[in-house]
Amino acid sequence: GGCGACTVMVSNYDVDRSQPVHYTVNACLCPLYVMDGKHVVTVEGLGTAETPHPVQQRIALLHGSQCGFCTPGFVMSLYTLLRNTPEPSEMEIEECFDGNLCRCTGYRPILDAAKTFSRQAWKQGAVVGADGLAQVSKSGKGCGKADCCQLGGGSESESTAESTLASGESLGADASDQSSKTVSDVGCCKGSTESKGCIESKGCCKGTGAKGCCKGTEAKSCAGSGPALEKAEAMAQFRAYDATQEPIFPPFLMRYARGTTVDGEPRRQALALVNGRSGAQCERFFRPLTLEQLLAIVGEHPQAKLVAGNSEVGVEARFKHSAFAVQVYVGDIPELRVVERQADGVSFGANITLAQFARELAQLSSELGTEKAQNLEACLEALRYFAGNQIRNVATVAGNIATASPISDLNPVLLASGAELTLAAAGGQRRTVKMADFFLGYRRTALQAGEVLERVFVPHSRAGEVVRAYKQAKRKDDDIAIVTCAMRVVVDPASGRVHDAAFAFGGMAPTTVLAAQVADAARDGGYAWDEPAARAAAVAACGAELRLGYAVPGGMAEYRTALACSFVARFWAESCAALGLARGADAAHAGEHSEARELSRGQQAYDAVAERVVVGKGVAHLSALRQATGEARYVDDMPAVGGELHMALVPSAHAHARITAIDASAALALAGVERVLTAADVPGENVWNIFRDEELLPTREVHYHGQPVALVVARTARLAQRAARLVRVAYDALPAVLTVRDAAARQAWFGEERVLRNGDVDAALAASDVVLAGESYCGAQEHFYLEPMCAVAVPRGEAGELDL
Repeated sequence: GGCGACTVMVSNYDVDRSQPVHYTVNACLCPLYVMDGKHVVTVEGLGTAETPHPVQQRIALLHGSQCGFCTPGFVMSLYTLLRNTPEPSEMEIEECFDGNLCRCTGYRPILDAAKTFSRQAWKQGAVVGADGLAQVSKSGKGCGKADCCQLGGGSESESTAESTLASGESLGADASDQSSKTVSDVGCCKGSTESKGCIESKGCCKGTGAKGCCKGTEAKSCAGSGPALEKAEAMAQFRAYDATQEPIFPPFLMRYARGTTVDGEPRRQALALVNGRSGAQCERFFRPLTLEQLLAIVGEHPQAKLVAGNSEVGVEARFKHSAFAVQVYVGDIPELRVVERQADGVSFGANITLAQFARELAQLSSELGTEKAQNLEACLEALRYFAGNQIRNVATVAGNIATASPISDLNPVLLASGAELTLAAAGGQRRTVKMADFFLGYRRTALQAGEVLERVFVPHSRAGEVVRAYKQAKRKDDDIAIVTCAMRVVVDPASGRVHDAAFAFGGMAPTTVLAAQVADAARDGGYAWDEPAARAAAVAACGAELRLGYAVPGGMAEYRTALACSFVARFWAESCAALGLARGADAAHAGEHSEARELSRGQQAYDAVAERVVVGKGVAHLSALRQATGEARYVDDMPAVGGELHMALVPSAHAHARITAIDASAALALAGVERVLTAADVPGENVWNIFRDEELLPTREVHYHGQPVALVVARTARLAQRAARLVRVAYDALPAVLTVRDAAARQAWFGEERVLRNGDVDAALAASDVVLAGESYCGAQEHFYLEPMCAVAVPRGEAGELDL
């Protein structure tokens, strides 16, 4: 669920609102059985390379695809946004991609293509200025340069990215004539239709610095004119986007959701499925439609695993190979998504999705005002950087609480705010548990057998109360926390002292914890809250209470403690500023910074080579449209051939070790496993790579962690992977060189040097006025692998040849 490459659009009919709802999900985490009653659209369903959807065409023409692995995900995220918001803002476009990652293309061309759908200045000749922001002429024309003659040297340009166009305006009223338009048609060279326009000249608009167009003079070209003009020419080919022409939601699914299907049509009902396959990760599956049905199932199967967004269970099943014999999908129970306003707070149905939770929080915060909505606003702040859209659309509040992750983003806020949980069981049994009493240990909670989390109550804040949530991760968006926390103080306006406080932290213990000593220091330290001594006491208490041992799981012990302390100091300053306490407010302003992310900006500059057709030109690559439409064939898309077998690797568990034995008996005992291959099975020379210094499969020693030791061949990929985990390899560990510094100290040099030289380096250094000497060291990096490695080999049946 981290990369978004498999994003699809799911639609379901909202009976209460009498309209379909469209949202994105990660297909890799979405079980097929939860799609009952829903409509699924994939990238292949939008268009083809011959007749692409405007989203697909624009991403392809504006170079938004290279390897193509992530492209379908970007296409579907943008398409879903347009189905919900046909004329989005530029910020909405950027935010719709917060669950999509790209490794090779870069985000600028993807955003360039996506923002042509914006209601702001990207339609009919929109241009990008030197500051990276969009501008648009009043005439709706432009060649792609910020100072294009059509903009009158900038005198006619409207405001920057916040400008909007007239409602209903679009790039080209008729898609049928788009392919024949030239740059001149969209406003280049003052709209001139003479033969020597910018595209045919050596220069471009205003290349001489004059008001007109240089039109082939010997004057210097405008900086960056190549990409600007080529972008304008690509935009002239765009197919018009008309939101009214999108496919309608299937009428049958409307009747299915309402329960009004006619004779011969299936009716929506609770599901109970049994998997007869031995060794299945899920043997029985239930999909209840009411809370009563859910409680009955859990009462009968107290160890059942409840599934909503599947972001936890799916990962455990796929990567930890966990098996959950009984699974219950709880995403189709309306009672668990109801929001109720009460006099002293708000009660949320526990199974509300994080996306819906955020919408409700925003509306409630606006209506209640800051004084009452501090806890709600802190929850909303925690959700800003919580996973990506595809996860938030399906993951739920109950799932986040019940999994009891020690680095949860949401649990510290609920803990600090004094939230309460309602737990329900069959027979109408209910009990209330405070969040402070819910977490019993690592991944252990107060939920008893047969109970489910029904509601979450978040109290209103009061006068003099300030609540804030903070998170530090390795990247700002879509990442798990290193440390996450929420802090709350209630300050007496008369004395300026704290009379109630809570400091909750994630990432500092096996569970989300309340730091009691920090609260005591804030409340009972004897200082007014805005005194620097109060800050010092709270920070010192935090450093003492949350001191981590060197061997703590997750590492970074000193850093995490320092983070926690810095968050306390930041909260002191921000809370003083919020309450208007002078001494602390000054400190807050001194370190003030905006959390709001600005629109991204980017430019591309290169010199176009006029006399060449392809080289030096910004030409969309041949596979771009096929990648954007899902027609590009990768290995997994190829149909299986007769007798096809699948192979999985048995990786080394050591960085350096001697192999003493390989036992494949358990793997070979599985039906469908054909062979387990080791070094003894390699025909010919057991060496490879350009240096010829590494064995294909090791005979005696392994030299790096994860080195393939054996290969398992089976009839299915899943069976091969399962069998590979059953192969037992015995090792005698040997000393390992794990860092470059270790290698240098041991003089463990490569035997062959390959050096690229340009000039005499020693002579150049000797002649230099200043020589800086030192060492730059980079430790190990955590890789995020996006595209999986895969290959297929088909014997041709002639002289041992293979098609690869």
